[in-house]
Amino acid sequence: MSTAADAAHYLRPGLLQLRALPPLSVYVHLPWCLRKCPYCDFNSHEATGGEVPEQRYVDAVMADLESALPLVWGRTVHSVFIGGGTPSLFSPAAIESLIGGVRARLKLEPGCEVTLEANPGTFEKDRFRAFRDAGVTRLSIGVQSFNDQHLRALGRVHDRQQAIAAAEEAALAFETFNLDLMYALPGQDLAMLEQDLTQALALMPTHLSVYHLTIEPNTFFAKHPPPLPDEDIAWAMLDRITELTSAAGLARYEVSAYAKPGHECRHNLNYWQFGDYLGLGAGAHGKLSFPQRIVRQVRFREPRLYMDKALAGNAVTQEQEVSRAQLPFEYMLNALRLRGGFTLQSFFERTGLPLSAIQAPLAKARERGLLEVKAGRATPTERGFDFLSDLQELFLPE
Repeated sequence: MSTAADAAHYLRPGLLQLRALPPLSVYVHLPWCLRKCPYCDFNSHEATGGEVPEQRYVDAVMADLESALPLVWGRTVHSVFIGGGTPSLFSPAAIESLIGGVRARLKLEPGCEVTLEANPGTFEKDRFRAFRDAGVTRLSIGVQSFNDQHLRALGRVHDRQQAIAAAEEAALAFETFNLDLMYALPGQDLAMLEQDLTQALALMPTHLSVYHLTIEPNTFFAKHPPPLPDEDIAWAMLDRITELTSAAGLARYEVSAYAKPGHECRHNLNYWQFGDYLGLGAGAHGKLSFPQRIVRQVRFREPRLYMDKALAGNAVTQEQEVSRAQLPFEYMLNALRLRGGFTLQSFFERTGLPLSAIQAPLAKARERGLLEVKAGRATPTERGFDFLSDLQELFLPE
């Protein structure tokens, strides 16, 4: 269990010089799903009979948080994100208990964004209102597609009508809600993508996340690859996504994120701006800054083992200090995803490194037309945004 002595261990002299700590967010992972999707590489586990051990898991997360308190003592939390898995499998009462427990132990800023991920397959009338009353301020719905054929191919447990009904209910219950879509799906053509996007935009979400389906290792799709659209069609789909979202008043502020003004996801922005986040729950990852070091943590992955370990005060299975050599790449892996890029001052503030640490790769990126630097701000060009991995790789340690 963490103690004040453990906290002192993180405050010992080190190689970095952070003048101030970045904003702090909290991520809580609820790992159960009704069914594991064939493309999913997240830490998710099928719930036996659709049942989850709500109370024991919430108790374990609270024990995990109490053990971590000395590491974040006195810091204000700017956002909370409850992800999964399928967090909406948990009852509104359990979510209320979870949020209440976090509020009782941490200082949340006024108007703190609290996001809950939900799937249409777990939707029932008035359930979203109950989540709002439990303290959720922002709902993110994993629609993925409005085409029943594509939903079956993706292994989703909902259909088109359930997705529409869930989005309509979310619009009534929440001022800010997100729809997740995927494109370049098995058998999908440009016309089908347009139909999906047109339907999504008709539901008037304030935020849209649109992801290219990628085949991840250790998934069902990796072992049994489906036929996917070729690269040229996928690029045409992305161009159409950008056109249609822009016409609907949603600006592309990050590689996969589109939002109406003032409805950007604050939690994800904190990730991309290299802020801190305390990760709680099975398999959760966290990043915490101290005046002279930055530390990454991972919790035990298997849900029952996590609960046992967390309740015993020992939820962390891996912990690693980020090296000076790795920090520029870690920073750029996040910051370059943003349309607005980053300020050179923020690089110095968030990493504790001098600007000389990135001068050479910055120069290479500018020479190749991937990055612009003006008035102290570095911004990916259109080419840099399209070839983001090439841009990010310039900052790998040599």
